[in-house]
Amino acid sequence: MEKLRIGGAWTGLLEVRLDEWTVAMLREELARRSDCRPDCINLISAGRVLKDGDGTEKLIKLGVKDNAKILATKVSVDRDGKPFKEKYMAEEERFKRLSRLKAAADSLVTRHVDGAVPIEDFNLELENQSGEKVSLGSPTDQRAVMMGLMLHKNAKALIRKQKYRDALEILAVGEAFSLCDQKVLEMVDNVSILQLDMVWCYFMLRDIARLSDAGVRLAKARQGIEHAHGKESSRLRIIQGGRYPEIALHLRMELLEGVVAYHSGQFKKSREALASAQEKYLQLQIPDEALSLLLSMGYKEHRAKRALRMCNLDVGSAIDFLIEEKLTNARKREENLQRQKEILEQKRYGMTPLKKALDIEKLNYLTSMDFERDLAAEALRRNENDTQKAIDDLTDPTINTSLQIYLVSKKRRRTRQATSSVQNPVHAEPVVGSEEHALGHQSGGNNNEGTKQAEEVELGGIDAGPSTPSIERDKEMEHELTEELQNADAYSDYDMDVHKEGEAIAEYLALLTAVYSCMP
Repeated sequence: MEKLRIGGAWTGLLEVRLDEWTVAMLREELARRSDCRPDCINLISAGRVLKDGDGTEKLIKLGVKDNAKILATKVSVDRDGKPFKEKYMAEEERFKRLSRLKAAADSLVTRHVDGAVPIEDFNLELENQSGEKVSLGSPTDQRAVMMGLMLHKNAKALIRKQKYRDALEILAVGEAFSLCDQKVLEMVDNVSILQLDMVWCYFMLRDIARLSDAGVRLAKARQGIEHAHGKESSRLRIIQGGRYPEIALHLRMELLEGVVAYHSGQFKKSREALASAQEKYLQLQIPDEALSLLLSMGYKEHRAKRALRMCNLDVGSAIDFLIEEKLTNARKREENLQRQKEILEQKRYGMTPLKKALDIEKLNYLTSMDFERDLAAEALRRNENDTQKAIDDLTDPTINTSLQIYLVSKKRRRTRQATSSVQNPVHAEPVVGSEEHALGHQSGGNNNEGTKQAEEVELGGIDAGPSTPSIERDKEMEHELTEELQNADAYSDYDMDVHKEGEAIAEYLALLTAVYSCMP
């Protein structure tokens, strides 16, 4: 047996077998003697920290000798028993991730609202519950709504994973909705649902300290939902063709109102809210027969349950819902493919002088007037998507001729560039700037430079510029944000598994029963 001289958290001589003991065994023994957890003990020997490694390396292999001095220090822990350093590092990591997420959302929104050529193969657009594209207020309002929606979807994904604290942080940032014009906010229910989700996170974290804040948020949520959906959801019922997507939403809201009332000592109000929530919970319980029928028709369980909940358990309406959903998804796939083609076309034509993307709808309008497509695109690009100015240029013989000369020259330069890259692949270099500048850089010859200058005179010095802006992107965070958006639809915010709500209703009704049984 060898001896170690221990100091710090515990002081004394400790007998060990250096060829048998590991760092973990030594740490556990010292933790037991100093009455603390093993992960709260740091071991230092000969000026270096002893680490567990793979857990099999013996002390003698680490250079610990007989009669060696070992300093055992305690690491401070919080009330949860976690070391402060560990907790601080985790908080710092969460803060960095949140900052990255916010920056990525801001970058995405700015690119897609400002009309720049999309870097991705998709566009971010706002839709109503009917799937129609909408434009809400000013560009500032559009940015705020898009930012809020994007972060809200990301937070919902975290809620599904039961990461409520992380979700709360993102929801707090997602309150960018508040930057919108009040009239814009009154048109949508997303802000109210966000408030509801924040209170749900409070509840799942059992954060009673935020009780007063929860009450304020629930009041805002109820007012906003009633304003957006109409009295007794009459407006929503018309929009949704008689469907009932909001039942689960109201169930959660009434449950949370009952919880807040209970902890505020308003037992009568709590009981009324919880009784109403329980009624809705029972209303959402899907009969086995109805589910079995839809499953036998080949529908997946999740989609079948969702359809039944949205249609108030009416099987016929649920089947119609599923058929309509399939057609809608097919239409959206076609629209997405078409939009991808349009984005490729926008990239081919390049940006306007103010770095905006070419408006494909206006281009289609010009081609419907029998203008040649590439010619019409160049006229639109030069005129910042102003249709009338583009028509004026196209119908002016002199300008029309210069446009044609430009397009021929551009095609010729691209051909030379392609030929040059094939013949001299070793000397090709990435060049930042316009296509003309890149060609001039690669050619390097006086004759080519003279040709380039002559072409610029023909074009009046107008340059198409790069097809897409060169910017730094956080692709990981952008993917995380857009993945949720691409998988969402008009019913995503109403599609809830109310199992946890059912358990909470039963828990608080039991508490109320106990309270009333103690009353005289």
